Amino acid sequence: MVEIKTNGELEAMRAAGRVVGRALAAVRRAAKPGVRLRELDEAARSVLSEAGAGSPFLGYRPSFAPTPFPAVICASVNDAVVHGIPDGYALRDGDLVSIDCGAKLDGWTGDAAVSFTVGTPRPADTALIAATQQALDRAIAAAVPGNRIGDISHAVATVARAGGYGMPEEYGGHGIGREMHEDPHVPNRGRPRRGLPLRHGLVLALEPMFMAGGRNDLRTDPDGWTLRTTDGSRAAHIEHTVAVTDDGPRVLTLP
Repeated sequence: MVEIKTNGELEAMRAAGRVVGRALAAVRRAAKPGVRLRELDEAARSVLSEAGAGSPFLGYRPSFAPTPFPAVICASVNDAVVHGIPDGYALRDGDLVSIDCGAKLDGWTGDAAVSFTVGTPRPADTALIAATQQALDRAIAAAVPGNRIGDISHAVATVARAGGYGMPEEYGGHGIGREMHEDPHVPNRGRPRRGLPLRHGLVLALEPMFMAGGRNDLRTDPDGWTLRTTDGSRAAHIEHTVAVTDDGPRVLTLP
């Protein structure tokens, strides 16, 4: 069921979103060569704790997962697309890192992700991240009353096709509110003017995931969580929680 939020509930979601934005900023500041992924998780935990917020990631166990998720961030490096577990891996110069983080505050949830390079960037990674950001920007711009879910999906897919990037077939954005994953599903490819009409108070987590090799398939690590490109190419994942409002899209997960 798709839930429409009141203006007061949007303000409560903005408070949760600010915490997510601050946590991602703290992780990005901490990400340097030699720093271990679990240390990035600790940086995010500190921000959540200081804000009195919980984590919708920690202990989350969807039907596909063999174990509950053990951290408050997903940390996906290089060819990992999403759902990477922050472990003892030490970051290296030139790594491409995607960090996904959520926060739950006073019963409301925020969810966002960033991609960045550690140390010296590769030009191809810079282009990949820029394209993924452009896709998110266009998706946000399409999140207005009168449009439909398909307009958001089409905006993302258009950027991917132009750059020759692949996108995971089964993964995309989602509704969000009291729970991290709510209706509707927001595919990262679709036809304009199709799907659910957008209206004031609908809140969506929009999250393009681009894969440099151009393929759309994934493989799963033995941990049952980490999803990687099948060809070993690098990936980027950028996300914001966005409210559809009569005054235009409102990004709720900025710091």
